[in-house]
Amino acid sequence: MSHLFLLNIFLAAGFCAILGQVNLSGFLAGFAVGYLAMWVTRPLYGPTTYFMRVAKILQLAGYFIWQLLVSNLRVLWDVVTPKHISRPGVIAVPLDARSDFEIMMVANLVSLTPGTLSLDVSEDRKTLYVHMMFLDDVEAARREIKQGIEKRVLEAIR
Repeated sequence: MSHLFLLNIFLAAGFCAILGQVNLSGFLAGFAVGYLAMWVTRPLYGPTTYFMRVAKILQLAGYFIWQLLVSNLRVLWDVVTPKHISRPGVIAVPLDARSDFEIMMVANLVSLTPGTLSLDVSEDRKTLYVHMMFLDDVEAARREIKQGIEKRVLEAIR
């Protein structure tokens, strides 16, 4: 997979150089064009997970951006209204993530979402403790983290 990623970066850099757009937007456009060109020619590369992994990473990014928007609006609403609707609490979320990188990604994405903060990971690395600003239903909150962020992180990484 790594050789295809490097090829995609090389194609993106070539795209930037040809168009004279040596900036982030030019690189991202080149990366997308290179990815599409590689996808069309994917039988040449043999069996690889590169194309599925890129799609899963984009799904994770889209999901995170959506969660970021929704939680920002929820926190904003709580701040600007006179009556606070927050019900803070700490929950324990059992983890399917096992490697340090997987646990770090889940914990950091939870912490980057407004209204939630990863507090700690248990010593056996099977539980993540999360402080939530809006804790209406403990099981629903656990399910949202497990089926949302953790599931998408594991799909993108594994």
